[in-house]
Amino acid sequence: MAALQDALVPALVSLTERQRRRAVKMGDGSQAFCRIACDVARKNAGLLPRDFDLEEMARDLASHDALAERFVVLSNLMERVRDTDLALGSDAMAASLEAYAHLKVAGKAEGVDGLRKLLSRRFRGQRRTEEPAKV
Repeated sequence: MAALQDALVPALVSLTERQRRRAVKMGDGSQAFCRIACDVARKNAGLLPRDFDLEEMARDLASHDALAERFVVLSNLMERVRDTDLALGSDAMAASLEAYAHLKVAGKAEGVDGLRKLLSRRFRGQRRTEEPAKV
């Protein structure tokens, strides 16, 4: 994680909420426009103001493309991280509920009543809903 952060942080920026709102967004449809504009501008550089930085425009587009590829990989990785976190939490919760159920029944005579009551706080305020009558 540290190596990934060290590799990416120098190339990343942080924007304020206002900067995010005011930024001109480049969506999927605009990408083709940007590529064509860059190509046409390079072929007709004499028509642009002298201070227009064509190389910066091309670098920004190339950097955007490179970041987009990494973004897809990171997005897929983050989805797997979220799924793994959900699965681990689910397994831990299911095991905890099973242990609690056993403690409610078997722990009464074993001196764990106080601990069982501590665990029961998790369910305070939740009412059991009756199952519909089977027909």
